[in-house]
Amino acid sequence: MEAIQLEQAVELLQENCLPVTETEKLTIDDAAGRIIAQDITARINQPPFPRSPLDGYALRAEDTVGASKENPVALKVIDQVYAGGWSDREVRPGTAIRIMTGAPIPRGADCILMQEDTDYGMDTVKIYRSLKAWQNYCYEGEDFKKGTTILKAGQQLGAAEIGVLAGNGIREITVYRKPRVLVMSTGTELVSPGEFLGPGQIYDSNLHMLIAQLKLWSVEIVSYVSIRDDPEEAASYVREHAGKADLILSTGGVSVGKKDIMHDVFRLLGVERLFWKVRLKPGSPTLCGLYDGKPFLALSGNPYGAIANLHLLGRPLLVKMTGRSDLEIRKSHAVFDSGFPKKSPVTRYVRGVYKDGHAWSSGSNDSGVLSSFIGCNCMIVIPAGTMKVDPGERVEVILL
Repeated sequence: MEAIQLEQAVELLQENCLPVTETEKLTIDDAAGRIIAQDITARINQPPFPRSPLDGYALRAEDTVGASKENPVALKVIDQVYAGGWSDREVRPGTAIRIMTGAPIPRGADCILMQEDTDYGMDTVKIYRSLKAWQNYCYEGEDFKKGTTILKAGQQLGAAEIGVLAGNGIREITVYRKPRVLVMSTGTELVSPGEFLGPGQIYDSNLHMLIAQLKLWSVEIVSYVSIRDDPEEAASYVREHAGKADLILSTGGVSVGKKDIMHDVFRLLGVERLFWKVRLKPGSPTLCGLYDGKPFLALSGNPYGAIANLHLLGRPLLVKMTGRSDLEIRKSHAVFDSGFPKKSPVTRYVRGVYKDGHAWSSGSNDSGVLSSFIGCNCMIVIPAGTMKVDPGERVEVILL
């Protein structure tokens, strides 16, 4: 099986991935970031009554004609109303009602005068400014009207969307459930953090790195494990736990060494191969297939290769599964301040920092080095066939 371009790999993944259609009900306080599964129609007018946008006096605009600091108009104050209260009094010629922000505007009033333009009178108020009808007046339903569609299925719930739901009196909302992922790392040399590190062993960073990134993308981890270089053991684990997952993700064992077990794991499980090897660096030997109709994405065991390809391949896959636009890969262009001295036979993705139209390498770009990915907010794209990139050249960047 020949290596394919990244765009082909993404297309194959998305073609062979089904969107998550199962739903669940959540309170609005637990629904931020989720995808709404139903259209929402306004149950009420918002606001449900005309209300004051400021502290002041509810009155009739025609009673303020000619009013100024030098020539004030005096009005009789017949009542006062606060947010959460109500006045049964009607504003008639020559009268006003003291009103606070958010309070219902009384009958007869067609404008609100801010208190700073008065003498703050309690029984009689002096008006220092003239107003036009409906000035400083919040209409009933000016935010949204009863019966209108305020949110559509497929929208992601952010702070504004949650606020609109709350303003509509909705406490619970139906959303699509999170995608469920099984995560597995392979390598007899791997030791879990906190355990004794013996000769020839290393701590398993990839497993926890991938889990962390997936959780930042609001993915549910249904099961995770670090497996020895034993194809039977790995295949058995997948058989046992894959039924709960929408996606199977592994790291390590995808190259051609004696301990690169994922090829045997795919054979033992009867995985339908989609591709092996992508024309990119890092993480070229990425292996992908379908197990029981579910994508099985086996990433490089090199730390930077694993995390880079989770972004390049895993994110588009999750976009198809969830419909979340915030996971879509965003690109920009930048001046590459530091440049890159090596030739790139295949498209290379250099870890970097992007700011104000400039980008620079954040340190070592070796696939086995992870610490230089700390603080990165982009990957700098160096096209295949590039001999080197001089400082100051323009490049494309993928924003993380």
